[in-house]
Amino acid sequence: MTTPIWHKSSYCGEGANCLNVAATPNDTLHLRESETPEVVLAATPAQLRALVRAAKAGRFDVPGGGRTDA
Repeated sequence: MTTPIWHKSSYCGEGANCLNVAATPNDTLHLRESETPEVVLAATPAQLRALVRAAKAGRFDVPGGGRTDA
């Protein structure tokens, strides 16, 4: 198994809460948050594209703008 090489988002700056991304030779993308690096989301480029489009379209918005995990 190939060990992913993680890259930090350019939007992160020097902050501690950052998005990291890595790609593997089989075209799988891996995403993780720097505060919980043991939790990794794996997706194909098409799956990630669909997720980003859905988020931009507001499909995950909570009515009233509240958080569901609080």
